[in-house]
Amino acid sequence: MTDADQNKTKPTAKYKILVVDDESDLEILMQQRMRRHIKAGEYEFVFAPDGVDALEMLNEDPEIDMVVSDINMPRMDGLTLLEQIPKVNPNIRAIIVSAYGDMKNIRTAMNRGAFDFVTKPIDFEDLRITIDRTLQHLVLWREALSSRDRLVVLQNDLNTASKMQQSILPTEFPRGEDYHIFAHMEPAQDVGGDFYDIIRLNAGKVGLAIADVSGKGIPAALFMMSSRTSLKGAAIGFSEPAEILREVNQLLLENNDALMFVTVFYAVYEPDTGTLTYANAGHCPPLLVHADGKQEELALSKGGALGIMPELEFEQLSITLQPGDTLIMYTDGVSEAINDKDELFCIEGLREACADIQERSAEEITEIIFKAVKDYAGDAPQFDDITCINLVRR
Repeated sequence: MTDADQNKTKPTAKYKILVVDDESDLEILMQQRMRRHIKAGEYEFVFAPDGVDALEMLNEDPEIDMVVSDINMPRMDGLTLLEQIPKVNPNIRAIIVSAYGDMKNIRTAMNRGAFDFVTKPIDFEDLRITIDRTLQHLVLWREALSSRDRLVVLQNDLNTASKMQQSILPTEFPRGEDYHIFAHMEPAQDVGGDFYDIIRLNAGKVGLAIADVSGKGIPAALFMMSSRTSLKGAAIGFSEPAEILREVNQLLLENNDALMFVTVFYAVYEPDTGTLTYANAGHCPPLLVHADGKQEELALSKGGALGIMPELEFEQLSITLQPGDTLIMYTDGVSEAINDKDELFCIEGLREACADIQERSAEEITEIIFKAVKDYAGDAPQFDDITCINLVRR
């Protein structure tokens, strides 16, 4: 995906964002750090010191599109404010600012409709990315609402849902002097359940998640969004991949009347050492391509798909990526792509596509894999989402 393609996903209109925080310095800091986007007409910020004043402003100003709120404030805290926002306007999106590791409040915020989270101390670049992603989802939601009465066939609903699904996926990826990451998803004709996430963690660590929800259509897309939100919240509240998958499993079990499930591979990468710590919930084992061209699949860690069984335990494993190594994480839309003879692409097809990727960037490797899958499938229809995350240690 090029920079031009990424820019197409960013909201271009001016949006009014209400920032709710009792720290007076935040208003000045926000105006300074976001001044380029304010000057460009992308954002307009208004401020309130607590939930009571924020609620009054929401009632008086129907042009407010989004709320960014701290949790701990006098008079009315952020969690109480979250409960009140839908009563004013159910289409307003909210981002919660939480202390790192405050899992109890994060879980409560998730249950009360928070769309996303950032942690203190605020990383303003991460906040900007989160704001853009949230606003893009809001844009698509408004388009869906405005076109709802004009839809005459189910396919229109599915197309809108597919765009909403992709709008929450990261399009900007962390990179350092000795590593780079790139990810991409191409949905099938109807909405599905693949997703990925790149989560900036403390101490420069990076969380990497790739997942595939059971089923197809609108139910899978909705369960995907729930799974993604739960995973990000757990990644903020816990540090170990096995703990994170255990927490997500419990969260999904609380509201899973449809009896759906999701396979997840989640890893924490430490750029300073090259250490990758991971746990696998029934997902395809990633392919590791070494600098000398040798390939191996990561050892499977114990643990089943999420959302099915309570108190599920997960095994945690670690490897060290050496300079020149590439880790390829993918969903079964890659390995189970079929051609017009109903033959599977399989892991062998992926291995062949990655036979000569040394000195390639993560983005170039992604393009190579997607091209190989498409060339193999030919004119055969795509039945599943195709998703891939690539991590290259320079």
